[in-house]
Order: sequence, then C-alpha cells, then structure tokens
Amino acid sequence: MPSSLNYRIGLIQMSCGPDPDANLDKAADRVREAAREGANVVCLPELFRAQYFCQREDTALFDLAEPIPGPSTERLAAVAREEKVVVIASLFERRAAGLYHNTAAVLHKDGTLAGLYRKMHIPDDPLYYEKFYFTPGDLGFKAFDTAVGKIGTLVCWDQWYPEGARITAMQGANVLFYPTAIGWHPAEKEEFGTAQYEAWQTIQRAHAIANGVYVGAVNRVGEEHGDVRGNRVEGPGLQFWGGSFIADPFGRIVAKASHDREEILVAEVNLRLLEDTRRNWPFLRDRRIDAYQPIVHRFLDASTTGSEK
Repeated sequence: MPSSLNYRIGLIQMSCGPDPDANLDKAADRVREAAREGANVVCLPELFRAQYFCQREDTALFDLAEPIPGPSTERLAAVAREEKVVVIASLFERRAAGLYHNTAAVLHKDGTLAGLYRKMHIPDDPLYYEKFYFTPGDLGFKAFDTAVGKIGTLVCWDQWYPEGARITAMQGANVLFYPTAIGWHPAEKEEFGTAQYEAWQTIQRAHAIANGVYVGAVNRVGEEHGDVRGNRVEGPGLQFWGGSFIADPFGRIVAKASHDREEILVAEVNLRLLEDTRRNWPFLRDRRIDAYQPIVHRFLDASTTGSEK
C-alpha cells in the first residue's frame, strides 16, 4: 500500500530585478510565505538571482556564478531550517574556473544539501544563448529522498524531453519540478504566443500522464533585458509568460498562475491518487524495455540501422 502521507508543494512565480541580492531577499521571503501557506516543498524559478542574462554573450556575466554550497544555498538553508520546508533553488553554479553549470540545488528541511541536478539539455536560440555559459550536466537524472518522499527536478529546456521525465520517475520521484525561465519574443507574441504557451504546458502535462506523477512547472514574469547592475541588452528583450502550474497524475491542472503577476501556487500531492492512477493506467508495467535500444541513437538512418535507405 502507498504511504498515507499527503503533502503540499509550492511554486514561486516571481519577477527578477537587476540587483541579485534583492532577488535573493525576495525569494527567501516568498519561500517563507509558501511554507506558511502549508507547502512542504517549495520550488523557485530558474536562475532567480538575476534577470535572464543569457540574452547576450558577455564574459563579465560569469561573475554572477557562485559555488554550491555558497551564499544562496546558505541563505535559503536558513529559511528551510526555520520553516521546516524542502527548497529547490535554481542557481548559476561556479564549479571551477571556466566551468559553470545551470544547477538546481535541493535543500532538506533541516537546511542540509540533499543534492544537485545539473541541467542536461542546453539551448542556443536568439536571446537564449545558454551554451555560452553552461556546461551540460554530468550527474544524470536524479530523484532525491526528502522528508516527504522522493522528488525530482529538471530545468527548463529539459521539459521538452520525455526521456528525462521518464528516467527521473523510474527512480521513484512522485513529483517532477521544472524551474523555468521562458518567455515570448515580443514581435512573435501576437502570432505565436498562445500556441507556444500551450505547447509548453501540454508537453509537461504529458509527462505527468505518461509517468503517473505530479508536475510542478514554475516560471518567472515580467519584461526583461538582461539588466544586471545597469548593464542591459538593447532591443525589445523578452516577456516572460508566467503561467506556472501544477498538474496531477491524470494531467489535470490543479493550480495555475496568471501570465503577468507574481503569485505563489500551493497544491496537495495525493499519493493515493498517484497509486490509483498508475493501477488504472499501468504504463510502467507495459513498457517494452526489450525494444527501446534505438533510443540511444541521435537519428535512425543507414549509419545506425546497417541497412540501405
């Protein structure tokens, strides 16, 4: 039988300003608020300490990175201890000179570090120049044991890849968290904005359904030009679309935020519902693990199949 323990998860949808210390102060306050609203696990958005700096390639911006453990985890660990809440914090990790990662740190409710997840899939698109800054993750996909059970976190661009969600769920995670920084190019919003947001939501709801887990996707809000201490990108910038949400194992949206306001979402993880959903939709039982070897190839053509086209 599943554990009788149900628990509550919180997502912090916030805007980010040009002062990293002010962003950390806001994040700490919001985590406290979520905990006092009953959340047992709280997830912050991707790279919340700064405006989204990957809108340009600038070596000076590597100075934003920090070690883990470091100042941000120390500050949030104190909140975790005081509020007795698990915290997921997405940070710009300085691992060594010239080696940086986009990393989610998971903090136990006593403030100790449960572990790290380093973003595996790194995008490179206009105004999302992440390959300049981040080395792809080398820790693999992970589920973390916490006071409420196993949880998993991936980061932003990872959300488009079903393989990461599957592997994390296969390790026992009951919830998949996706700290995110995603938005509209203003010139594209009128034509493509609705479709882009709906695709983003749909793919993550599909992860919930396919794996029989809860999904928490948390985004930032606001228009940004990568403004860090007065240095900004010229041009229209990005409009982060918010729309953070929590989906249950049936893919239903149980909590959803607006596109333009800071909000805290809190919803219950019902382990009985998770168990019942998997019993009725036994996707893990029916997987054909003997037939999936082709997935390890980049693409299936003559070079991988050994046959003529």
